[in-house]
Amino acid sequence: MPKYHIIPDSIKTEVETALNYYPQLKNIHIEFKFKKNIKKSTMQARPTFDSFFKSNKNRKFLILISEKFKISDREFSTRDIPTDIFIGWIGHELGHIMDYQDRSKLNLIWFGLKYLFSDNHIVEAERAADSFAVKHKMEHYILKTKNFILDHADISENYKNRIKRYYLSPEEIMVLVEERNKLIKE
Repeated sequence: MPKYHIIPDSIKTEVETALNYYPQLKNIHIEFKFKKNIKKSTMQARPTFDSFFKSNKNRKFLILISEKFKISDREFSTRDIPTDIFIGWIGHELGHIMDYQDRSKLNLIWFGLKYLFSDNHIVEAERAADSFAVKHKMEHYILKTKNFILDHADISENYKNRIKRYYLSPEEIMVLVEERNKLIKE
């Protein structure tokens, strides 16, 4: 991968696999970084603070990855997530970066504020990230990630309901795949 990506060695293969689906991000500065804990999330993509003072093409992004996540009050290491599921999660976060790239400074700030205070905006943002991942042909990974969460007996109903509320369902993903494939054939 180019000099623009800072990736911990322990996840290099998975991150590079996901990045290969996003050739537009080849020359975009993205740092992947483990963090002790991220509230309500396993991963989080965002522009770096100093990016707000730079032009769109010089923005830098950060993808934070929680070191641990909880399933029904049991803690697990994020590194223990099956490879395809981890790639799907990274692919979703890269979808956020695609969404952020062309936004103006003011629009990015407004986007962040709405994300903090509007449930409807969270739905819009998360579904957009999933849509970018599907558009970039990552549906195999995204579907595996959704099914891992929704079918895992030890994951709390609260977390499953959050996934159902904010993100595309497996059925909606398949509709997007059909629409994308129809466009390719035309």
